[in-house]
Amino acid sequence: MTVLVGHPPRADGSGRAPLAYGALLARSAGLPLRAVAVVPAPWPTPLPGGTDREHAAWARELGEAVVAEARATLAEVAPDLETEAVAVPGRSVPQQLLAEAERVGASVVAVGSGDDGAWGRVVLGSAADRLLHSAPLPVALAPRGYTAAADARVRRVTCAFRGDRASEAALERAARMCVRIGAALRVVTFGVEGRTMFPPEVRGEADVLAAFVEQAGTAQAAALRRLAGSLPDDVTSRTATGRDWTHALGSLPWDDGDVLVVGSSPAGLVSRVFLGSSATKIVRSSPVPVVVVP
Repeated sequence: MTVLVGHPPRADGSGRAPLAYGALLARSAGLPLRAVAVVPAPWPTPLPGGTDREHAAWARELGEAVVAEARATLAEVAPDLETEAVAVPGRSVPQQLLAEAERVGASVVAVGSGDDGAWGRVVLGSAADRLLHSAPLPVALAPRGYTAAADARVRRVTCAFRGDRASEAALERAARMCVRIGAALRVVTFGVEGRTMFPPEVRGEADVLAAFVEQAGTAQAAALRRLAGSLPDDVTSRTATGRDWTHALGSLPWDDGDVLVVGSSPAGLVSRVFLGSSATKIVRSSPVPVVVVP
C-alpha cells in the first residue's frame, strides 16, 4: 500500500501543500509516498505540420520539469520516507489519479486545494470535486498553503459525526486509523444555530439547542459503545455549534497534527465518496487537513 499524491503540473509551488500533507499521512501510517503529475496525453492521430509531435515534446518536457520539482520538494518535506515522483499522460486528472491509485494499491489519494479561496482553508477545485463524487477510496484534502514539519505526524483525528449509518461507518474507519497510527480520537457533532439547523418548533431556540446537544451526545455514546474494543486509548466526544459552519468548527481547539475525517453522504453511490451539502460546508470550513472516506 502507498499514499498517492496528485501533484499539479505547475511551476508556481502550488503542489507543495498536497506533498506536505501526503508526507504527514505516509509517515504516520508507515507507508511510502508516490507523487503523480498528470500531463496532457499525446494526440491520438498525427497532424499536418508536426503539431502533434511538438505537443508531445512539450508534454514530455513539462513532465520532466514537474517531476524534478516534486523530487526537490519531497527531499524537504519527506526526507525520512520512501518516495517516488512520476509523470503520467492523461486527459482527465481525476480519472488518471484513480487509475494510478488502483494500479499501485493506494490507501488514499491526497490532493491540494483550488486557487480561489481563503488561505488555510480547503478549497474544492475541479479535480478534488470530481474525486469527491467518484473515488472508491479515501480522498485527503490539503488546505491552501498547508505546511508541516519534516517529522510531523497525525496526533489527533476528529471525526464529524451525524448519527446516521454513514457517519458511524466513518467513525469506525477513523477509530481504526487512530489505533494503527497511535493517534487520539475526537468525535464531534457539528450544528449551525437558527433555521439552518433547527426545524420550526414552538419551543424556543435555546430549548431546541439543548435538545440537539443531548441527542448528539446520546448518539455518540451509543456509537462508541458499539465500537468498544476497537477504539484508541484516548477518546473524547462533544458537540460544536455556531451561527455558521466556520464558527461551529472554530469553536473547537485545533492543533498541529490534527486531521478531520468526514464520511460520505448516505445518498451517495455505494462504496463511493459523495458529499452532501452539510458535509461539503464542513470540509470547506475546516481549519485543518481533511480525509473524506467512502
